[in-house]
Amino acid sequence: MDQKGVNKLFGSLSPEQQKQVQDILSDKNRTEQILQTPQAQALLKKLMGEKPNG
Repeated sequence: MDQKGVNKLFGSLSPEQQKQVQDILSDKNRTEQILQTPQAQALLKKLMGEKPNG
């Protein structure tokens, strides 16, 4: 996903959701914990354009 796509996605969030994302991203430990979850890793693979195996 390019920067334009990220901006579009972020712009589709409510102001409250945008603040929550900013709060999470500003806390390095919290961000790292979230990125280690299977759900986040699956989402990142999807966003990066990786094809599922099979």
